[in-house]
Amino acid sequence: MSDQEINLTPTRPYLARAIYEWICDNQLTPYLLVDATQPHTSVPVQFVKDGQIVLNIVPHAVHQLVMDNDAISFSARFGGVAQNIYVPFASVIGIYARENGQGLFFDPSEYENISPVAEQTTETSTEQPEAPKKKPSLRIVD
Repeated sequence: MSDQEINLTPTRPYLARAIYEWICDNQLTPYLLVDATQPHTSVPVQFVKDGQIVLNIVPHAVHQLVMDNDAISFSARFGGVAQNIYVPFASVIGIYARENGQGLFFDPSEYENISPVAEQTTETSTEQPEAPKKKPSLRIVD
């Protein structure tokens, strides 16, 4: 039974999507608390404080929000400049409603024994680690 538990996928992406939906369904503002020091995390560094950043991910403030099992990605404006954001789920500390603080904060050790996808791939997929690094490039949208 312990072998099966080791092979389970992390619950964080599933729970984060559920809490996000609950927050939006209740017309509240979803905030994402991110550990900006984690590898492959692409957030506006000028807004990082003590290694963390809080991102407002309300639907009308973000564009092309994707919450898959690996990461949360979207584009948003910071200081009037559009930026692409990429947050691997290992970087997600919590998701909560701005108005009342209700939400979910995650166990920081959940991803300790999980290698990033890039490290688990074979030689044919060596380009994969570069994809998150390319996400932070700034693009000005007119």
